[in-house]
Amino acid sequence: MPSSPSRADRLAALIAKPFAHRGLHRRDGIPENTRAAFEAAIAAGSGIELDVQLTRDGEAAVFHDYTLDRLAGLPGEVRGLAMRELERIPVERTGETIPSLAGVLALIAGRAPLLIEVKSPGRRVAPLCAAVKRALDPYIGPVAVMSFNPEIGRWFRVHAPQVLRGLVVSEEGRMNLRGRIERYFSLGIARPDFLACDVRDLPSRFAGRQRARGVPVLTWTVRSGRDRAIAAEHADQIIYEVPR
Repeated sequence: MPSSPSRADRLAALIAKPFAHRGLHRRDGIPENTRAAFEAAIAAGSGIELDVQLTRDGEAAVFHDYTLDRLAGLPGEVRGLAMRELERIPVERTGETIPSLAGVLALIAGRAPLLIEVKSPGRRVAPLCAAVKRALDPYIGPVAVMSFNPEIGRWFRVHAPQVLRGLVVSEEGRMNLRGRIERYFSLGIARPDFLACDVRDLPSRFAGRQRARGVPVLTWTVRSGRDRAIAAEHADQIIYEVPR
């Protein structure tokens, strides 16, 4: 029997293409984090970055904001509704609605590398992590989870070690000693396979040291030629948006 790909090989396959931030959403009526945005990214030959949050009934919904007002024009939070309710809500007054992670995985079906940003603040991360794991268990294709919250990396390291994991990092407002200590503390908790760093922080001593150790560095959100030039020198792959 052929051997399974190594972790290094899976990581290399994952970051082989640039990632469209929240899918390839544009001013021509394609909202972020929707099925149309993901299909547009695949058509463009890009990978996909998306966000997930926990619903009231313990599922993973694909949505960036904690509240519904910006994208759906409604009061309330994502966690206050069940997945079946969220799936009926239009996004930006289009025909697109809020999808479940399971539904998005069925749509993508391994056609593009996928980064799942898990959005769960605080230490109570298990419900959302477990929902993401349930959705990922049958999935075949290059995929990783990532988060600003190092507890999410720790959860996957313990409960789903086969899943590639990343630590999302922003140094904005945290360039002091406390910020540097927190970054290394988070690194020790998450033990990530890669970093995803704010392009505005590059070049970064922290990111550079990890990259020198062999930890790939992705950078977000790349929107300009200047961003791309910085990323080409200081990162291994980009998470980009088409400027609106």
